Amino acid sequence: MVEDEAKTAAYLKRGLEENGFVADVAMDGDTGASMTRQGHYELVILDVMLPGQDGWSVLRGMRQRRDQTPVLFLTARDAVPDRVRGLEQGADDYLVKPFAFSELLARVRTILRRGGVAAGRHGMVLRVADLEIDVERHKATRRGRPLDLTPKEFLLLSLLARRAGDVLSRTLIAEQVWGINFDSGTNVVDVHVRRLRSKVDDPFDVKLIQTVRGIGYVLDDRC
Repeated sequence: MVEDEAKTAAYLKRGLEENGFVADVAMDGDTGASMTRQGHYELVILDVMLPGQDGWSVLRGMRQRRDQTPVLFLTARDAVPDRVRGLEQGADDYLVKPFAFSELLARVRTILRRGGVAAGRHGMVLRVADLEIDVERHKATRRGRPLDLTPKEFLLLSLLARRAGDVLSRTLIAEQVWGINFDSGTNVVDVHVRRLRSKVDDPFDVKLIQTVRGIGYVLDDRC
């Protein structure tokens, strides 16, 4: 999410995370453009009027390097020519401020389904081996058996599942799940991973959550 209004960015980030998403925030266009080059994102929510590069430039740069990550423009610019310009440049949707969060959420889910993210009858479903995570309903199962997860455990598992096969550092996990800078003196990530393993892996023969020594964790059934 590239949004220079701090209150709006915090409101959106909190709302998305409460609905099972993991959200990064950039406060200016240059940072946002850099994050789109380096990150593995399913969707970019992009303002138009930004410090540094404007939203048009960020989107143009993505499409020029053939980055087809879906983009939702979220902006106060409500003139028809602005909407047409955004869509013609390759945006997937255009929502004008002020907006209802429920509408934003519906559009996000629609774009993700359209982009190929698995969608079940009740919404997005992430699948890794016999693990299923219903993002919209905040429910997870393994081999059909419900997993009793706390909100943080659910967010942590969702993050690992969205990036299945990628090794995620403790720093990245702490930033994404807790929104904090990682302190090497704390073991909050390790403690939560242990608790998550007790529910996701311990009752089953195949272990999905793997430790990569000195780096972090990966969710992968091939290890």
